[in-house]
This record gives sequence, structure tokens and C-alpha cells, in this order.
Amino acid sequence: MSISQIYAILKARWVVLLSVFFSVVAIAALACVLLPKKYTSSAQVLIDVKSPDPMIGMVLPAMMSPSYMATQVDLLSSERVAIQVIRRLKMGDNPGMQAQWREATKGVGSFESWLAGILAKNLTVKPARESNVITVSYESTDPQFAAALANGYAESFIDTTADLRTDPARRFNAIFDGLAARLRERLEKAQARLSDFQKDKGLIATDERLDIENGRLLDLSQQVTLLEGVQSESGNREIQARRAVDSSADVLSNQVVGALTADLARLEAKAEELESRLGDAHPQVIETRANMKVLRKRIAEETKKVTSSVGFSNNVNEARLARARTALEEQRSKVLQMRANRDSASVLLRDVDNLQKAYDAAQARAVQAGMESQTTQTNVSIVQVASPSPSASSPKILINMGLGIVGGMILALTVALLIELNDRRIRTTDDVLMELNLPLVGVLLKSADAPSGLLGRKARPWLLQSSPNAIAGPSA
Repeated sequence: MSISQIYAILKARWVVLLSVFFSVVAIAALACVLLPKKYTSSAQVLIDVKSPDPMIGMVLPAMMSPSYMATQVDLLSSERVAIQVIRRLKMGDNPGMQAQWREATKGVGSFESWLAGILAKNLTVKPARESNVITVSYESTDPQFAAALANGYAESFIDTTADLRTDPARRFNAIFDGLAARLRERLEKAQARLSDFQKDKGLIATDERLDIENGRLLDLSQQVTLLEGVQSESGNREIQARRAVDSSADVLSNQVVGALTADLARLEAKAEELESRLGDAHPQVIETRANMKVLRKRIAEETKKVTSSVGFSNNVNEARLARARTALEEQRSKVLQMRANRDSASVLLRDVDNLQKAYDAAQARAVQAGMESQTTQTNVSIVQVASPSPSASSPKILINMGLGIVGGMILALTVALLIELNDRRIRTTDDVLMELNLPLVGVLLKSADAPSGLLGRKARPWLLQSSPNAIAGPSA
């Protein structure tokens, strides 16, 4: 459908257009007059998600999650908060509301739940986009009632958030109190068993004898290690002294043997010099050789003494090592026995310690739960108190009239087009071509005596060439 066709239809159906349009506008104006005036009051609450919890002293991770604010909005709109509002404003004491509830539900169900559902219809809870502020709005025909309900929801929301913390804390307090009592009884029995065992074994909780004995065992172990090294060295020296006396380190390091060896070396050199000069039978050569023989004998005697002293020293070291090992084994057995007794006592002591820790934890948790059950502090605070609105929030005259005008225009156009579709008329040359499916020969201008119909005053004759056989009509 072309624009010219639509224009022709609207021009022909102008009565319907205006009738529908003004009817809709009149209905919108009548609605603005007849609808009761409603007033909206708003209160604002702040959810502080970054402040530390007053009980545990740290920021709860759940408060930083993206769903935390959505949860608070749902909680504020919940039936529990609405019931708190009903009780706070004592709305249940109103006989009229009681009568309405009985009439609506025949007395079935809870009055508070029914009234909470009615209150929720006029409640609007809207969180801010970039802050932690939630706006609570309530709409009513009475501005005082709307303000009271908005403030009641905000205050009841704070009370509910506190109750949601204190209710579990009260239950936990009872649970941990009972647990602490049972743990205290078990702790007393475990301490009695430990005391009896210590008395039987002669152990004292603060006894340091095990540390002393462990110190002695460590000293003996070090002595044995040291003596083993000394004995090994003396044994090697004895073996070396027996196998190669002349090359023994003890013999070579002995001062007497060294001095005698030096004297012998000088006599040998002197004997060679005398022998080469005086001959083998000379008395000096014979005397020198005799002195050499005496020195060799003394060197052999001193070497034997040194070797004997090395063997004696090795025997002494072996005896000391044996005594040290015996003492070490005795000390080890003593320490092992003490450790066995101490281990048995440690098991009992560990039971006592574990029960003590469990009891302390349960007692601390019970105290904390008791404190949490009595706290009234929350992370919610009121930042704006609702006040009665001086002007009505609905009906909105400008908006309603604007919607009425736009809706009237759309409805009027729709009605006109629907009527035209049901009662189709030929109004333009396009309609002729569409309906008759024939080529257009010519167009007659509207004259003074012609009936009003096909074309307007400003129509111009024109020719539509639809086929080679098309005929041009007169232009008169």
C-alpha cells in the first residue's frame, strides 16, 4: 500500500479517526480524574560490605561477592521482613484488617502471611547501580501510611539482619555449651589416669632426668667415638711398629733413638775415614767399631722400649674403649626404659592436651556464640528516613495524557485501516490498477459538476504506458 493510498484512506475516514482519537484521549483524561491519588515515600539503607565484622574483626568474604547485594534486596522484599513490619506497626490489632482476612480466606492460613502478601504489592526495592545503597519505596493513598511503611520496612530489615546472625549464634551457644561440658568431664578423667601412671612409675611432669640421661648418653657416645679413633690409631701404630721397626713413626720421632742414630751415623762416617786411612786392624778403627756396636745395641733397646710402649698404649686404649662401650650400652638401656615409661606417659599426656585444646576451643566458641547472640550491631544503617510526600506520585497526568494521545493516534490509525480492509473502496489510480488489473488509459480531472471521488483538485492527467497498444486518453 502506497503513501497516496494511505492518505486517501485517512482523508476518507477522518470521522472515524477523530472519533477514536478523542475517545482515547477522553478516557485517559477521565482516568486521571477518577483514579485515586497515591503517594510514594522512600527510605534508603546503606549496606556496608567493607567494614570488618564487629565480632571476628575481619571482613567476611561473603560480603564481597557480587550476589551479596542481590541477596539483601531479596531479604528486604521477603515475607519475614514484612511480618516484622506488621508486628512493629501493630497492624494485626486492626479489626478491619482481621475482617478482610476472614472474608478473603475464610479464616484459612496465616493472617500475617496474607497481609504480608498484600503489603508486598505496593513495595518497591531498588538497589543503586554503583553504590551499596538500597531504596525502599512504598505507595499508598495515605501519605502518612506510605511513610510509615517505608520506614517500617527499613527498620525491620535491620532487625532481621541482626536476627539472622543472633538466631544461629543462640543455637551454636547451646551446642557448644553442651560440648564443653562433655569435654570437661573427659578431660578430668584423662588427667586422673595420667596422675596415677606418673605416681606408679615415679614420673613427674616437670622431671628433667630424661634430659640429663640423654645428655649422659650423648657424652658416652661421643667418648666411644673418640676412643675408637684413638684405639684405631694406636692399633695401626702397633702393627707398623712390629712389622717395620726402623720405619715406625714412633721410633723415628723418639728423641733418644734419634740422638743415638745420629751418633751412630757419625761413628760410621768416622770408621770409614779411619779405615780408609789406617786400615782395618788399626786400634782406633777397632775401637770405633766397638762403639758402633754399643750404639746399635742401645738403639735396639730403645726401639724395643718404644715398640713396647706403643703396644701398652694400644692395650690401654682397648680397655678404655671396652669400658666406654659397656657404659654406653648400660646408659642406652636406661634411657630406653625411661623413654618407654615417658612414651606411655606421653600418650596419656597427649590425650590430656588434646582434650584440653578441644575443651578450650569449645569454650571459646561458646563464649563467642554467646556474645554474638547478644549483639545488635549490623552492617546496615538508615541513611534517609521516609517522610510523607506532599504531592501525589500517581496518577501521572502528563505521562497518562501523553500515552493517551500516542495511543489514540495509533488506535485511530489501526481502526481506520481495519475498516478500510473490511470495506475496500477505489480511491486512487493505484487502486484501479490493483483491482481491475488493466492498463490505465487516462485520468479525468475533477470538475465542478462531477461527483467527488477519485482525485483531488490538484490532479493532473497522465498516461500509463503498460503495453505497446496502450491508448492515451484526452487531457481535457
